[in-house]
Amino acid sequence: VQLQASGGGLVQAGGSLRLSCAQSGRSFRNYGLGWFRQAPGKGREFVAAIKRSDDSTYYADSVKGRFTISRDNAKNTVYLQMNSLKPEDTAVYYCAVATKILLSLSRWVDESHWDFWGQGTKVTVSS
Repeated sequence: VQLQASGGGLVQAGGSLRLSCAQSGRSFRNYGLGWFRQAPGKGREFVAAIKRSDDSTYYADSVKGRFTISRDNAKNTVYLQMNSLKPEDTAVYYCAVATKILLSLSRWVDESHWDFWGQGTKVTVSS
């Protein structure tokens, strides 16, 4: 599985960006698709995820109401629409694929349960 993330950049606070993650090399029919981020000097944290079977979505509290995750099976792509961006959203954003069933939210947010990772795309939000 190869994941190619794109769409990062520099934006002012209050602005919007849409990240994309294109998957190749294996069927797109994985269990879950997600986004994590890593701010400078910090560990990687969960941002959002979508379940393939029923399109259920999960969000970190810090982005609820501002970010939206979606997917396009025909294009083998998952998106992260980010609105009302804040300087604290500045980070490298990584897309990921989970191939095994994740039964609880605690597993969804734990990066150790995700199997494949993209290379990351940098988002910088200026104040």
